[in-house]
Amino acid sequence: MGAVIDDTYAEAFKSIYVEFLITARDRKWLDHAVNACTGNGSSSILCDCEAGMDRYVGPGGDESFQTPDGRPGAVVQLHAPRFWKEREKKLERAALVRISQNVLTCPTASCFNLLDGGDYFQMGRKVAYFGNGHQKRITRHGRKMWWIPILGGEFVLDRRLGYADGLMGGNLWFFGKDTDSALAAAEKGVEAILPVAGVISTFPGGIAGSGSKAGSKYDFTIASTYEKFCPLLRSEPDVECGLPDGVNSVMEIIMNGRGMDCIIEATQAAINASKDTDGLMMISAGNYGGRLGKSLIYLHPDKQPRN
Repeated sequence: MGAVIDDTYAEAFKSIYVEFLITARDRKWLDHAVNACTGNGSSSILCDCEAGMDRYVGPGGDESFQTPDGRPGAVVQLHAPRFWKEREKKLERAALVRISQNVLTCPTASCFNLLDGGDYFQMGRKVAYFGNGHQKRITRHGRKMWWIPILGGEFVLDRRLGYADGLMGGNLWFFGKDTDSALAAAEKGVEAILPVAGVISTFPGGIAGSGSKAGSKYDFTIASTYEKFCPLLRSEPDVECGLPDGVNSVMEIIMNGRGMDCIIEATQAAINASKDTDGLMMISAGNYGGRLGKSLIYLHPDKQPRN
């Protein structure tokens, strides 16, 4: 019969983002670079950005996307909310730290910009200072790049790193009869999202086991646990429980991406992949009545306004 699909929507909000390609000798070292570069990038609540892998490309991945150097590659996005003050400065800093400390340092890795023709950061020049005067401007793969000598050989990256408007906060909630069923459904959802071009899911394994709400009783934090959906608070007298009967675990997927279309596609892919999971009772989404963002992603596709 399948899980109930709640008649609701996820509430997304505007971001700016960078998108770049990491390549490496093989999948082992590609994954090391990606995992390091996207680490501690789950949530803008406290991280310097929200970071995640879009998809694998080139050999062993989406081969319709050929990498410049012909090696296995992965597309990575970093997002900063538009409502952040000095968002461009913060996004540039996050990208600089992650590329210089996590990609340059990874054996055999290279880095390529994927957003051309608009705003950009002079990322290559800043990272290249690591060369201590031995760095060089080069042309390779038909691209203008920086070359940096390193102990392992060389590191090359594009001179510019473009940034553009994106979207953050698409989400799905998986209500299970127990932790195993909620997590299994969310895992199927993440697997279905991975091939969708232009979308990342930022939490560990793509899944948040600690979904939050905006606001807190403490003035030093902007978010807190969503107590009405915490199963172990169901019997607390001061908590208005929002869980359906029989639900004992909720897992969440949060999606960022290039825009509405790709997040809508990813949302439907995740729902279709997970809805028949044993023990899954309902698929829903988090929203705040339009207070957080104006981009509404409906779980029922017939409810989605047409552009």
